[in-house]
Amino acid sequence: MTLVKISDDALARAGGADKLAAAFEAKGCEVHRTSSWGMHWLEPMVEIDGKGFGPATLDDVDAILDGSSDKGIGVIEEFAWIANQTRLTFARAGKTRPLSLEDYAANGGWKGLERARSLDGEQVCKEVLDSGLRGRGGAGFPTGIKWETVRKAAGPKKYIVCNADEGDSGTFADRMAMEGDPFQLIEGMAIAGAAVGADQGYIYVRSEYPDAIRKLNAALDLCGDTIAPFKCEVRVGAGAYVCGEETSLLNSLEGKRGEVRAKPPLPALEGFMGKPTVVNNVLTLMAVPHILQEGGAADYAAKGIGRSKGTMPIQLAGNIKYGGLYEAPFGLTLGELVNEIGGGTFTGKPVKAVQVGGPLGAYIHPDQFDLAFGYEEFAGEDALIGHAGVTVFDDSADMGEMARFAMEFCAAESCGKCTPCRIGAVRGVEVIDRIRTGGRQRDVLELRPQMHNTTKDKGREAAEEVGLLTDLCETMKFGSLCALGGFTPYPVMSALKHWPQDFFGEDEVPAEMAE
Repeated sequence: MTLVKISDDALARAGGADKLAAAFEAKGCEVHRTSSWGMHWLEPMVEIDGKGFGPATLDDVDAILDGSSDKGIGVIEEFAWIANQTRLTFARAGKTRPLSLEDYAANGGWKGLERARSLDGEQVCKEVLDSGLRGRGGAGFPTGIKWETVRKAAGPKKYIVCNADEGDSGTFADRMAMEGDPFQLIEGMAIAGAAVGADQGYIYVRSEYPDAIRKLNAALDLCGDTIAPFKCEVRVGAGAYVCGEETSLLNSLEGKRGEVRAKPPLPALEGFMGKPTVVNNVLTLMAVPHILQEGGAADYAAKGIGRSKGTMPIQLAGNIKYGGLYEAPFGLTLGELVNEIGGGTFTGKPVKAVQVGGPLGAYIHPDQFDLAFGYEEFAGEDALIGHAGVTVFDDSADMGEMARFAMEFCAAESCGKCTPCRIGAVRGVEVIDRIRTGGRQRDVLELRPQMHNTTKDKGREAAEEVGLLTDLCETMKFGSLCALGGFTPYPVMSALKHWPQDFFGEDEVPAEMAE
């Protein structure tokens, strides 16, 4: 009987994977539903004897089975897009059935937890610190320091909270991980619990991920005895973007309004229910089982550049030819990611801009494509790695409109607690609108006399508006309570810096900005 492997990842299913699997079963094949390899432009992909075919449709079934299909890519693990990766977090991607304990154990599962339980908490925290692992959710804070702070905190009750509220545009690694390898996330949380002395964990998942929620609950039912005495539950968020911020998430988890808490106190000392709490992102926790295997910390620390250690699952999205998940050590340049690995734009037009780090990440110009993928390297260019979502735009994109969207998004998603974010984003939309309409909106509203008719006056007006927008962004950046308001200036100011013509028009860019 022919064994056929087809992913049951949400993206593959959206492309018709369920009907495809049924068609192969109708032909007498044994079908295994596995995790996704992450080559999304080829989904749904069919695997037989290690060889891949995709994107497959119902019309391709017979040709794939009789060997005449023209959609073959050869041996998947030898295919360049996969072979050139360094997969640690996604080592099992495409290879195992998500809810098979047998598959998980046969591919290295539970080894990290077994070793962690042979050590004391201080030793586990030290190995995580020595690995150089930093938070993969955006802030890049050293994971070992956070764990050690919670381990040393006083109190009989501590918690592990997984932030799975993946809400950035162009990101899908958390979803893929939870749907494709849920036991690895659970193992990482159990290791964290052993390290800091916590026996209860919560996975806070966005409501838009029903497949991930189902998989996690099923996985917890299957491995409860394995992770005991550690216990874990899935909690579902209501879709607020701000609940991706750790203190807003904790409020929501407690049944309160999802709004930012002032810090201090830090969640590591007073987190969930006022108790010491580790809050880590999905990808952070999923890196832990590898690190805790024998020699894993040294192996992890040996990869990457500078203080950016290990590998990063990078998500290529937007207007890109080869979209999907690409895991590699830090250090790749943005040009390599977009043009070589991603194949440039899907439309074939020139790349105009790349946004890294979700809707609040800076827009990066192709002139900056020699920028190395690393936390400090990006920070030096007023940019963010964030959750490593890379969204590509071709030369038809209006960057003035994209900057306006950033402010509009912040205004819609603000929790309303702090003034710079709550009011600043609304004023930001208004200022950008005035810049893009040459001040006409203010004139219509009679907020200034109808007297700016000369080119000189228009230039002075534009400069004043740019100055106002810059001051507003500075206030939001340094005065907001959390990253929602604090990071919104990044896309706005980067768009204004690199593409001023999209705000003013080709012939009306202020002289000082055209230089």
